[in-house]
Amino acid sequence: MPLVQVIVLLIIVGVVLFLINQYIPMAASIKSILNAVVVIAVIIWLLNVFGLLSGGTRIHIG
Repeated sequence: MPLVQVIVLLIIVGVVLFLINQYIPMAASIKSILNAVVVIAVIIWLLNVFGLLSGGTRIHIG
């Protein structure tokens, strides 16, 4: 995946998370959990994109 696409996707995820935090009313604890889940998911996705996390492809179920 080209670096430009990665940067564009990171910007889109950041803007969507910002809009959710600003305009959807929810408790502060839920916001912090949502932010943490999104950040962890993005970090795992980035590690997978750059090939640093290749262990997930070796797991076979069934």
